[in-house]
Amino acid sequence: MANLKLTFVSQDYEHTRALFDGRVKVDGIDLSHMDLFPSITFHRMVGGREFEFTEMAMTLYVSTLDLDDRPFVALPIFPVRTFRHSAIYVSTKSGIREPKDLIGRKMGEFYFYGHDAGIWAKGALSSEYGVAHDSYSQYFYGGIAHATPPLPWLPSKPPAHIRGEHIGTTRTLDAMLDAGEIDALIGPVTPPSILKGAKTARRLFEDYETVERAYFRKTGIFPIMHTVVLRRDVYEKNPWIARALYQGFRDAKNISLARYSSNTFNNHTIFSLPWITPHVVSVQADMGKDWWPYGVAANRMVLDAFLTYHHEQGLSKRRYTPEDMFVPETMAADDAAEAGQAIPVAIWQER
Repeated sequence: MANLKLTFVSQDYEHTRALFDGRVKVDGIDLSHMDLFPSITFHRMVGGREFEFTEMAMTLYVSTLDLDDRPFVALPIFPVRTFRHSAIYVSTKSGIREPKDLIGRKMGEFYFYGHDAGIWAKGALSSEYGVAHDSYSQYFYGGIAHATPPLPWLPSKPPAHIRGEHIGTTRTLDAMLDAGEIDALIGPVTPPSILKGAKTARRLFEDYETVERAYFRKTGIFPIMHTVVLRRDVYEKNPWIARALYQGFRDAKNISLARYSSNTFNNHTIFSLPWITPHVVSVQADMGKDWWPYGVAANRMVLDAFLTYHHEQGLSKRRYTPEDMFVPETMAADDAAEAGQAIPVAIWQER
């Protein structure tokens, strides 16, 4: 029988590359890759069900669980994870010095209320600093570097008590922050004014790496931004592909991480970034050899935190559980082995 042909639509990630350069094969599937920026993928997948198999913003996927006819199923594969204390920016005209100063202020949010970086940043501000998601005087939604229209295909809307407005197709949140028209901004991309060295805006947590490392040591949370989804009709026609894809993606990720572990002995000379060795060593000291785990067992605490924030911020009708999110084929016994599993140092060399 010929292999099933599937195309994975996502950004080009180092931890998925081995699936497409021949080092990892997926049983029964010929897997190819289409490189698209996430916001384009999300629009075309959520808005038009255009693709079979893509990365997906966690917030968008969880919001689709509220729909009567759920269009997607997810696999516990996480292409994007990043800490989001660094995603909070403030106007230097605002007088904001610490998180509690955000209360009662005008807050900009990238694209829409409840994007992934916003959920995590607002969740941390609430749980760690007592700044609730609804304590801002008003929200302003839109593009940061470029003006963007409203997104009618979004599966959720802000709760009724949230005061918010879209800024339209001629303004940007960066310009508003630069001018002091908003007091703060949450977004996954750095505002151009900050990249240019303007003195009108700064990060709320200027030493964000120290803050984010302390947050991880306290909570054990390495925030997940994106998961991987199959269109439901594709999965229901061939349910066996969920397990095969999960295993293939896990193997590719392990190869990627093993390149860091196995090159500590020669000071990572295969990489171009200077001083990478002490960074790798410090990350492993805090997060272990597998700092990018897949599966539910190894990520239950992170998933529970996200689902709690998603519901508390009014983006899902009920508080879902990880079991509600992922297909049962990927939650089998070897999920337990994924938790705390050491990355085999030689795996990438043997392929």
